Amino acid sequence: MHPERKIDAGSLAGVSETALLTLNGRAHQARHPDAIIDDPMAVRLVDAIDFDFDKFGRRKGQEMALRSLAFDRAIAAYLSTHPSATVVALAEGLQTTFWRLDATLPDHRFRWLSIDLEPVIELRRRLLPPSPRIIMLAQSVLDHSWMDAVDTTSGVVITAEGLLMYLQPDEAMSLITACARRFPGGQMIFDLPPVMVNKLAPKGMRSSARYRVPPMPFSVSAAQLAALADTVPGITAVHDLPMPRGRGVFFDRVFPAFWAWKPTRNYRGAYTLLEFG
Repeated sequence: MHPERKIDAGSLAGVSETALLTLNGRAHQARHPDAIIDDPMAVRLVDAIDFDFDKFGRRKGQEMALRSLAFDRAIAAYLSTHPSATVVALAEGLQTTFWRLDATLPDHRFRWLSIDLEPVIELRRRLLPPSPRIIMLAQSVLDHSWMDAVDTTSGVVITAEGLLMYLQPDEAMSLITACARRFPGGQMIFDLPPVMVNKLAPKGMRSSARYRVPPMPFSVSAAQLAALADTVPGITAVHDLPMPRGRGVFFDRVFPAFWAWKPTRNYRGAYTLLEFG
């Protein structure tokens, strides 16, 4: 990267622009004296990008960092038994998961397939260091032809971090169903917002006077997610992943306890892991 020559990120719009929102949150948390996430690459990216991050408001991103930690732990668990697996990162935006995992896992054999729209992939190519273990495809994840590029010989784990909620329900379910059919023995990890988000903010939620997060038309309850094992061919198990503990009383104690409390399970968001048989 070239910190002295900042890269313009103005080409990102709509859902793609949320990549900058989540990147800024992770970088802020990584810079914190009591950091909950070790993400030096996120810090480097923010410093290398020419963009008015203040437009996103005063949210400091702890929830974004915690989501990334939940994904990191689930991916690492799969790689512990499939060290040469392919990680397929669907619409990963400016996530830096590859480098966090590469720094912490003792066996550096896993491979990475990053799929996103052309403006995002172009930014990734300009901003992030290349690796022979990373392949990038510039296309919509809804064009399922990306599945033909996945090397399945050593296992597959598919991530959809911050993706499915922005799809239409039929698009999201079609993607899940296609993955279950094409990748037996693999896993898929995704997150969803609380089911009430679409009803309370059908036009999207404001994070500041200058920015509104795009609408999130897809979300289902934990009970509906659990039912996928009975309704979608190829899904053999559905796991509700825990909320990592963060910093401060709320994120260290209150939020994880709320997340684990059964009476609220169908009303909160979800971090979900699917096993494909």
